[in-house]
Amino acid sequence: MTTIVWFRSDLRLSDHPALVRAVEIGRPILPLYIYSPEEERPWEMGTASRWWLHHSLKSLQKDLKERGLSLCIEKGPVLEVLKKWISKGKITHLLWNQRYEPALLAQEKRVISLCRSLGCTAEALPGDLLFQPGTILTQTGNPYQVFTPFWNACTKEEILPPLPPFPKRWKSPSMPYKGLHLEDLPLLSDKDLIASWEPGEKGAWKRLKSFHPKTYQKERDFPAEEGTSRLSPHLHFGEITPRQVFATCRETPFLRQIGWREFAHHLLYFFPKTPFQPLKSEYAGFPWKKRAAWLKAWQRGETGVPIIDAGMRELLETGWMHNRVRMLVASFLVKDLLIPWQEGAKWFWETLVDADLANNTLGWQWCAGCGADAAPFFRIFNPYIQSKKFDPKGEYIRRYVPELASLSSNEIHRPSHLKPLVDHDIAGKAALLLYKKWAKS
Repeated sequence: MTTIVWFRSDLRLSDHPALVRAVEIGRPILPLYIYSPEEERPWEMGTASRWWLHHSLKSLQKDLKERGLSLCIEKGPVLEVLKKWISKGKITHLLWNQRYEPALLAQEKRVISLCRSLGCTAEALPGDLLFQPGTILTQTGNPYQVFTPFWNACTKEEILPPLPPFPKRWKSPSMPYKGLHLEDLPLLSDKDLIASWEPGEKGAWKRLKSFHPKTYQKERDFPAEEGTSRLSPHLHFGEITPRQVFATCRETPFLRQIGWREFAHHLLYFFPKTPFQPLKSEYAGFPWKKRAAWLKAWQRGETGVPIIDAGMRELLETGWMHNRVRMLVASFLVKDLLIPWQEGAKWFWETLVDADLANNTLGWQWCAGCGADAAPFFRIFNPYIQSKKFDPKGEYIRRYVPELASLSSNEIHRPSHLKPLVDHDIAGKAALLLYKKWAKS
């Protein structure tokens, strides 16, 4: 008799509800990972996320092996793979931690129906959030659409401590089984995004222990500094949990960022169409412009605006971008260039190691002014003022736009020899005029 633990975006062994439940059941455990990108379309993993997944699975394999278990890797439709394994017999339980993306919630319902038909007990355990969607609601029973009251409500609730760790050794199934080799999955490309990243549970803990949450509020806005946690990819792939971060960073301003992650996932749960459509439905008819050449220049970091180009090149080089700069490049795309926010969301999805559907959707709709708790459309970031304020010595720009490295700290923010795609002052006024005209129509 065997219990399958179906790993998804929870690639760790600690604070893992499905593993804890499997230990309670007490039977041999078969750890299973199923790669099925076709079932996540159009949001299957981008290049950077696939790179991370490869290395995270490799780390998980090693951690499981130390405990006497082998990770079985499969590729194909989830229902077909699970049916094959359960039908082999002796599988009494299928356990997994829930995910809350719309397509995956629907997938879980089909998995439960399959297990019932095969006589296997299916258990979906709470996923990697502090509070499961639907547990934090307004007094009228509706989902929050503004962050501050949402987070205030969260802070009044009890946050449970992390679950006990997985035992150092566990029983492996006696049944012979074979899966794929990790290298059989099409995850790695020609580009290596090392960038000091260490995917996996051990890497996540190293990152958390090197982070100084008490100085976060003071240092977080300066992209040349290591002031942010850089935990986002580790959280997305479930190598560390919000509860573990909360237990470590208790009573610090950084916890508000965990709150934003919660808020994003709650919004996606209640408004599943938002990855494609604005939450504020009136924005569906906004007259965005189709500017393919400008979009490509923005993607490559060739806009002629140093702080914007630095951010986009950091993204291409490392698979990550500083949060302050993410806001700047997003504002530039949707308000200076008037290109739809969905184009930016798709590019971030392809290139970020922390590409997360909930966070990505919230961030882009916030910048476009069309989502929950959004910045109003008339709030347009001035990239030159922001550059001088948050990269005063031009260190960040010099790091990622080396052709400007010889310029002085004053000139580097707006070099006289560069001709940007648009003049920010003119483009900003044009965007506001377009917005006012549209709003009156």
